[in-house]
Amino acid sequence: MNRNLFYGDLIKLSAPRAEDSQIMARWYEDDEYLRNVDTDIALPKSVNQLEAEESNDAGNIEFRLRSIKNDELIGFVAIHSIEWNNRTGLLAIGIGEAKNRHKGYGTDALKVILRYAFHELNLHRVGLDVIEYNTGAIHAYEKAGFVHEGRLRAAVCRDGKYFDRLMMGILRSEWASYVQKIDG
Repeated sequence: MNRNLFYGDLIKLSAPRAEDSQIMARWYEDDEYLRNVDTDIALPKSVNQLEAEESNDAGNIEFRLRSIKNDELIGFVAIHSIEWNNRTGLLAIGIGEAKNRHKGYGTDALKVILRYAFHELNLHRVGLDVIEYNTGAIHAYEKAGFVHEGRLRAAVCRDGKYFDRLMMGILRSEWASYVQKIDG
């Protein structure tokens, strides 16, 4: 595993760039992206709306995901809702365009953001929730060492069907053991 704080094997964490909002606005026209990245209603967002949402809130740390190969913007990753006193935060991640999904970018991004969360932010726990039909994400989270902690039954309604929200988390000690095992 690459030891640079912001670099993985396939992706790097970067600050937002001026041109990112134009690209991300296209992602917000993709219902598959919207229905996997959030439980809220799928709703396109304009460039202005995306730019207004960028925050300097100390409880939210967000990066853009760029491919190392060609510096292409492929997604975002964030640790949000940070409770500094409890040393906890929640993970959010999205790979924007379908052509970039299922290529290992998300798995690599999870390795990098967890290293950042535990080493730089000094968090003790990172949690997340994911909709049960997002099996690719669930597999990536499990592969990164996240543990299933619970479920909110029938918490998301899509096309007249109800789906559970799965709650997952990873503790710093679990992550350290996992990293030691794969670096082994």
